[in-house]
Amino acid sequence: MAISAIISALVVGVVIGALGRLVLPGRQRIGLLWTVVVGIAAAFVGTGIASGLGVADTRGFDWIELIIQVALAAVGVGALDRARAGRRVQR
Repeated sequence: MAISAIISALVVGVVIGALGRLVLPGRQRIGLLWTVVVGIAAAFVGTGIASGLGVADTRGFDWIELIIQVALAAVGVGALDRARAGRRVQR
């Protein structure tokens, strides 16, 4: 994997993760690293889903793909936040 691909994945992960956090109401108690990890995973999975639906390669900007990725990131951030909150309460 080329260094430019790694940097691109990190940038996309930051953007998708941040957008996923923005659409969730309230405060999420996960760090930046977890946000990037969730964002990268959501970007890859969202691209796969968009490809399966046939909407990954359209003319212009792929809005449907972006919406899928951000929705997956929001679900991932919310799930991770709840999982971490549950661990804090049980201690």
